[in-house]
Amino acid sequence: MHRRQFNTIGLSGAVSLMAYVRAAQAISLADLTGTDASSGLKLALEKSAIAAVGLLGTTDGFMGNDKVRLALPGYLNEAAKWLKMMGQSQKIDELVLGMNRAAESAMPLAKDMLVGAVKTMSVSDAKTILQGGSTSATDYFSSKTRLPLGQKFLPVITQATAKVGLAEQYNAVAGKALSLGLLKPQEATLESYVTSKALDGLFVMIGEEEKKIRQDPIGTGSALLGKVFGALK
Repeated sequence: MHRRQFNTIGLSGAVSLMAYVRAAQAISLADLTGTDASSGLKLALEKSAIAAVGLLGTTDGFMGNDKVRLALPGYLNEAAKWLKMMGQSQKIDELVLGMNRAAESAMPLAKDMLVGAVKTMSVSDAKTILQGGSTSATDYFSSKTRLPLGQKFLPVITQATAKVGLAEQYNAVAGKALSLGLLKPQEATLESYVTSKALDGLFVMIGEEEKKIRQDPIGTGSALLGKVFGALK
């Protein structure tokens, strides 16, 4: 009987403790300081950026990922189907693989610039971004870093695509397609196209990481992320 009474009291105490913890965590966005909001966003972005670079900057980081794998652009992708039927399958496959390997080779260059950009986010921007959509922080991040990252990626991707041996053929065909209005300007050379798609893929994966943090901030193991993103629940 004493044991049953003890167990009942213990269970009741545990329930009360859990309720207290939930109440302590149940802060609103208005309760957050600007410093908390800013620090939380910076930590989320840094975690997201490092995770995305780590995923993409390895062999098959692009090629093995359906969400970001590079394919030939529009018109050229359709033309490639005919070329494969005419016995050119190996060359097309080599070109696509080379494009993806070039994107993968550029990714490690992004880490320092991304982390550096995170640190420049102003406190005044933080709460606005925090209340935005599921990738609003990533969108802000992209607006600040996409151009300089592209400039940093281009030489590396140019060198990597040169190894494919088909860049000149791509550029010759793409140039004609551009003049006919069949391709966009950024698709006119293999180097510019791969650079653009590599950046697209990078921010897609940063966005995926941001979504995970927003959906389960406690699961990150960070008390600050739990506090900041938990306030949005």
